[in-house]
Amino acid sequence: MTTRLAAPVVANSAAPEISAAHAEILQGLTARQKHISPKHFYDERGSRLFDQICQLPEYYLTRTELKLMDAHFNEVASLVGPKAAVIEFGAGSNIKIRKLLDHLSDPAAYVPVDISGDYLLKQAASLARDYPKVHVQPVFADFTHPFDLPQHPVMPERNLVFFPGSTIGNFTPGHAQELLEVMRMEARPDGALLIGVDLRKDPDLLHAAYNDSQGVTAEFNLNVLRRLNVELDGNFNLADFSHEAIYDETLGRIEMRLISQREQRVLLAGREIPFEAGEFIITEYSYKYSLDGFSTLARSAGWVPERSWVDDDSLFSMHYLTVIRNDALWAV
Repeated sequence: MTTRLAAPVVANSAAPEISAAHAEILQGLTARQKHISPKHFYDERGSRLFDQICQLPEYYLTRTELKLMDAHFNEVASLVGPKAAVIEFGAGSNIKIRKLLDHLSDPAAYVPVDISGDYLLKQAASLARDYPKVHVQPVFADFTHPFDLPQHPVMPERNLVFFPGSTIGNFTPGHAQELLEVMRMEARPDGALLIGVDLRKDPDLLHAAYNDSQGVTAEFNLNVLRRLNVELDGNFNLADFSHEAIYDETLGRIEMRLISQREQRVLLAGREIPFEAGEFIITEYSYKYSLDGFSTLARSAGWVPERSWVDDDSLFSMHYLTVIRNDALWAV
């Protein structure tokens, strides 16, 4: 059986020069509040660990979203229509995209977009083998910035941006609006967006989800330091840092941290970085939304909320949106 896996495309600054990567990371780790972008979680090992997190009993997000997909993807398919090109931002595990492709009518193409090249290629190759009628075209890109979409052998009827898993919560509201605007540009005037959004809920449920009893989330969080040791010649001792995730109910966000257990100095890319005992690095935010709050955000980025679905316990939501038909949005 032949497959339709096209050669990957490097679309923007997905692979910045080492000096630029050094500068960004060092700037974050020498700031008054030390921080590392969550995009650095996702080397191949980090991607595998995140897949393990999604299977944990405390991590309600994935199983709840999958139930919503099973219950409502027939309706989603009727809204999308035939011959769609699906553009998945931050493509990870194939479970969710397989569910979507299985429900869509004669999908024309699948474009997984991510910064983690090796993992993306493996997932794309597996998908191309199992869906030989779908043109699979991986794109290496930093999807927070606009990128050029590849051409497909069969012209799609519309573009559907797919962003499951509530990754939108990793962005501050201002940056989330900017990302939604990039998605609108990639969807194009007749396009649509299918997105998962985590909801505000009991803080105890959130604490358990991000501080799991098996310690997989801690391992995932600490893996970013292991990656810095390998890629930027660092000497972080992982035993000297601990994982913590707290929920700020006022801001409606989880804050994930790596806490220095002692006063120490770490070398990274030839630079010495001091840590006080108890000082922490912020590695991720995860904002939680109300339904109205997310709809307001989406409208501000040029989207029209069409449908939303919520589980019986109001833990998680899935939204289908279309592009506002306004020529002013496309004048740039």
